[in-house]
Amino acid sequence: MQSTSNSEILLSAKNISVFYELEHFYHHGLRDVFVSALTHPFDYFFKTKEILPVINDVSFDITRGMRLGILGLNGSGKTTLCRCLAGMMTPQKGQVSTQSEVKAIFDTGTGIMPELTGRENAYLIGRLLFPKMRDIRPIMDEAIEFSDLGHFIDIPFRQYSKGMQARLMLSIISSQSSEIIILDEVLDGADYSFQQKLSHRMKKFINSSGASIFVSHSVEQIREVCDQVMVMEKGKIIFSGQREEGIQFYLNNQKYSSSNQMKGFSA
Repeated sequence: MQSTSNSEILLSAKNISVFYELEHFYHHGLRDVFVSALTHPFDYFFKTKEILPVINDVSFDITRGMRLGILGLNGSGKTTLCRCLAGMMTPQKGQVSTQSEVKAIFDTGTGIMPELTGRENAYLIGRLLFPKMRDIRPIMDEAIEFSDLGHFIDIPFRQYSKGMQARLMLSIISSQSSEIIILDEVLDGADYSFQQKLSHRMKKFINSSGASIFVSHSVEQIREVCDQVMVMEKGKIIFSGQREEGIQFYLNNQKYSSSNQMKGFSA
């Protein structure tokens, strides 16, 4: 997904890789520890660590106006990639460069104080999301009204259901655009009726941002807000291109993976 010469690059990932070193711990008695250390000292003291690749040599550019949807099964590396793009993680190899502000939302519960009311939390989150804004009251008041929580806005957040929590947080998140916005499966907690109401607002929010990266398991959500699609598998990009082609590739790849799993069970 490389940019054309006339496209303004807002964010660039070059050959980034992320891996974890796994250590296997075994519970032994004291006698077994001494026996292993004496009989196989090299193996005991210099155990080879297993390397788990999470992101494997990934490169792409995000240009102004791009609406990128990322699809992939759980464990394919989507969230880790987004954390690297947002500057929350540093890849062991490669680099991420950006000249623009990146705003990333990974969890609708981030920054919440359960003992505070919904209204108090709204202003707290507003300060975290929009630190340069002098007066956040108009934006937060509009977000609270949009959430349709009514009198529940003034009860402790810990008493909210999952759906109510998602209503408030999604209303706040979508209240102000950003140069680059990353949304990682943030719509999944909202109830169906609120998702319908939120759909138009979210489209406007994404379209008014300089560029957006939208992670979801829902191809319908991807279809609504994205024009480009990237499909990931085992830390690699296995497709990058137009939305409909990407969605079809993802669905076909899912069917192929499922059929292989069924063959494995029947073997």
